[in-house]
Amino acid sequence: MAAGARLEVMRRRVRISRAAVWTVIAAGPVALAVAITSTPTATQAAPQDRSGVAQAVTAVAADPAGYAQVFISAWLRSSAEDTTTAQARLAQSMAPDVELPGPVPDAQPEPASVTAVRSAHTSGGTWQVTVAAQFADGTLRYFTVPVTTNTTGTSCTVTGAPAIVAGPDRAAPADSPYTVTVPDGELNRAVTEFLAAYLTGAGEVDRYLAPGIHLTAVSPAPFTAVTVRQILATEEAAGGEQVPGNGTRMHVQATTEAQDRTGRWPLAYELTLTARSGRWEVAALGSLTRRGGGGGS
Repeated sequence: MAAGARLEVMRRRVRISRAAVWTVIAAGPVALAVAITSTPTATQAAPQDRSGVAQAVTAVAADPAGYAQVFISAWLRSSAEDTTTAQARLAQSMAPDVELPGPVPDAQPEPASVTAVRSAHTSGGTWQVTVAAQFADGTLRYFTVPVTTNTTGTSCTVTGAPAIVAGPDRAAPADSPYTVTVPDGELNRAVTEFLAAYLTGAGEVDRYLAPGIHLTAVSPAPFTAVTVRQILATEEAAGGEQVPGNGTRMHVQATTEAQDRTGRWPLAYELTLTARSGRWEVAALGSLTRRGGGGGS
């Protein structure tokens, strides 16, 4: 009997879940998208201590940055003069109490891109989300959007009109650790040839990698030529024709100019190289390199 009761409960839950999914689908693709994006990423089960007693877990509401981003995109494309457009209806569904703007026709271009850049959790389910809107004429504006979520983060609403604010202050850059110029020599050649293989397909990437390192070249090769302008290192012993003993590591930054059919592109790459058997080998490229049994493709 107990097993039958549990089975019936499980069946009831399945029927309820199916009904909820079909309800969202019937409401339209916008409702479906909002339902998906506003759902928390995971539900954490309450852990148990050694006595078997469940411990309380504090639920953190999902960050509504994406919700605010969608709202600002629709709001900027809306007009109080015509509330029947798809964008106006979307904005009003996400913020029922917020007035639509009234732009003069053809006076303001629509935003080319809208991106959430910062979320601040103020209290409870209340958030302030900062959204950047870039317009086709090059104008960049920042908006703060007040958003309230329920206690589980499964629903959101914009609770007030957006506010135009100043953009983030420019942060002072940290001092670069790359201060030693690498002269012409084996290290310079290893970096130059590796980047040529990695970005233009000129040679196999594998032959420049340290044992056990896996790194796949960019494919299809995006550039026709790569010129290394400067290589800086963090260590004083950088460069030179003589390669130091096995296991010596060198951290470098290569400033390059890559060319394709559309023009030239200034790029910079951070690499770690190790010395082995009289040659320099690439042991890491930024955070893209991993250890593995195979070589690059």
